[in-house]
Amino acid sequence: MKVAPIHRAFQEYKNNINHLICHTGQHYDENMSKIFFHDLKIPEPKSYLSVGSSSHAVQTGTIMIEFEKILLEEQPDLVIVVGDVNSTIACSLTAQKLGITTAHIEAGLRSFDRDMPEEINRILTDAVCDLLFVSERSGVKNLSAEGIPDNKVFFVGNVMIDSLTYFLKEADSSQILEKLNINNQEFVLATFHRPSNVDKKRNLSKIVGLLNNLSENLKVIFPIHPRSKKNLEEHGLLASLKENVLLTEPIGYIDFIKLVKEAELILTDSGGIQEESTYLGVPCITLRKTTERPITTEIGTNYLAGDDPEKAEEIADLILSGERKRGEIPEKWDGKSSERIVDVIMSNLL
Repeated sequence: MKVAPIHRAFQEYKNNINHLICHTGQHYDENMSKIFFHDLKIPEPKSYLSVGSSSHAVQTGTIMIEFEKILLEEQPDLVIVVGDVNSTIACSLTAQKLGITTAHIEAGLRSFDRDMPEEINRILTDAVCDLLFVSERSGVKNLSAEGIPDNKVFFVGNVMIDSLTYFLKEADSSQILEKLNINNQEFVLATFHRPSNVDKKRNLSKIVGLLNNLSENLKVIFPIHPRSKKNLEEHGLLASLKENVLLTEPIGYIDFIKLVKEAELILTDSGGIQEESTYLGVPCITLRKTTERPITTEIGTNYLAGDDPEKAEEIADLILSGERKRGEIPEKWDGKSSERIVDVIMSNLL
């Protein structure tokens, strides 16, 4: 979702720039990877590292070893990394060690919770990168507090929203509601995958209880992450989900945006969905203690429930009874962030 609009924006400069895509393979599930390349109309990656799943150290180290080979072969003038996953920090470090200029898209976001592996990735990536592209003003403030020079920081808006606005009309034509036999605003959309929510039986049991309770009045659509499915099976909780909780395989981007747009309520522990729901004005309850996207709770439609499914249910009851945030679209979330990013990059390269 973050690479696709950047690739499109670079096509305006295709006579001067050859933009190549490297897929590390960190997100290796075919339903969660290949289908997104298809939906987002991203060309086949020039390189695919096939890293797969492992511990943080092994995965990060393997990406660095394999990505270094790509850099030595391709000799790029610039490496762009996105987000906050292990691939982000691994590729940033590798490029910097070879003296290659690096740019970080979605820089400056901070949860201030170092128990989240992503927070470590964010801090370290921003510390080494040369160009930092920020999606919300909190990011500018955070980078300044960390001593990052102002001339490295560019407040450009949110590339996730670029993808959302670009594909919104196509999503409107999606048939996913008919396939799932649900109606607009008559279902809850749920996504959970973070270890803090799904790895321990006690926490996962509470989430199952939350989904079951909400399903007494509305259908609950639960596109299930492979990690969550494995843990539900291993903890013997899969069969305890009620009939109105509809499990699906991971859903492609276009269909998923349709579900986000038409949901009465969203329950998640994801980062990006907090942003997409804010743009679309859909109430979203995030089961995390912190968010690195504070603008979504400050002016958007996102609610933080901590790691307490009971509190999440209380918030859900209020929302479903009509007490909900109106929400606003944050500054520069206008579908043109990738154009601003590429303009800055081109001014630094040419």
